[in-house]
Amino acid sequence: MDETATLASSHTEMTEMLLPNDTNNLGRALGGAVLHWMDICGAIAGMRFSNRQVVTASMDHVDFISPIEMGEVAIIEGYVFNTGRTSVDVKVDVRAENPRTDETRRTTTSYFTFVALDDDGRPTPVPALDCPTDDEAALRDDALEGRREQLRQVVDRYDL
Repeated sequence: MDETATLASSHTEMTEMLLPNDTNNLGRALGGAVLHWMDICGAIAGMRFSNRQVVTASMDHVDFISPIEMGEVAIIEGYVFNTGRTSVDVKVDVRAENPRTDETRRTTTSYFTFVALDDDGRPTPVPALDCPTDDEAALRDDALEGRREQLRQVVDRYDL
């Protein structure tokens, strides 16, 4: 295993066309379909970073702030922004794109934690995160602050 890996090495972008099987009765994306896409994108980012199989350990709070309409393209983007001993934290953003106008809008963001597994299915160490460019450091810092803010909002919402 390499001692470090870069944020850029984990970057993953997927696209999905929203078709009828993934829509509700309003012709909009089912929340479960969006979460499924986010989980896959996050797992790929975690595998690229760690060069290991990963499993989902947790997913933070999710707000669906804008619907994805049937026929639009969902753009799912993720990257590792933090690591533990055997875990990676991945920020996953979803945008909707109207392919006829090229207009995009943000639909949701969440933060996932994945655990890397060795060949026997046991947790195994992951590389440390390296952000050699200013852009990578800015993405890392944005994700760290975004996660902190999201957690503050959840606490405020539930008055914990």
